[in-house]
Amino acid sequence: MTEAVARRPGLPRYEEGMNFAAVLRETRGGRDLPPPPVFAEPAADLAERARRALYEVADPELPISIVDLGLVRQVTGDETAGSVTVCLTFTATACPCMDFIAWDVRERLLKEEGVREVELVTVWDPPWTTAAISDRGRAYLKSFGVAT
Repeated sequence: MTEAVARRPGLPRYEEGMNFAAVLRETRGGRDLPPPPVFAEPAADLAERARRALYEVADPELPISIVDLGLVRQVTGDETAGSVTVCLTFTATACPCMDFIAWDVRERLLKEEGVREVELVTVWDPPWTTAAISDRGRAYLKSFGVAT
């Protein structure tokens, strides 16, 4: 076995090379995300392409994207360097899914054409509340019987 990459009290041991994708699929119980929104115009730049790609990253506990959940606070991009910076918040400071989400964000964005580097910045101000959930996210959660 390889040495643990991340370890927090009370959380399972994450091993280097662990298939987070399989774990994430299992946590969603086979539920698929709603399709990304249809945009009238193509993305203007790398930051917008990256933000749109994040509609494909699910919250492991709820069947909606991290964008619709309101976890994505800001996305910036540098076309020349091929770098994207994503400012994320989480539903709680002790959110057990932080590592999963960070891994999934990096994996998805590194598949985006022109992205060679992804930086994640965790932000806590303002704190996340259910008010951050998009109308689209609320409608989808409601279809699963989740009140927001």
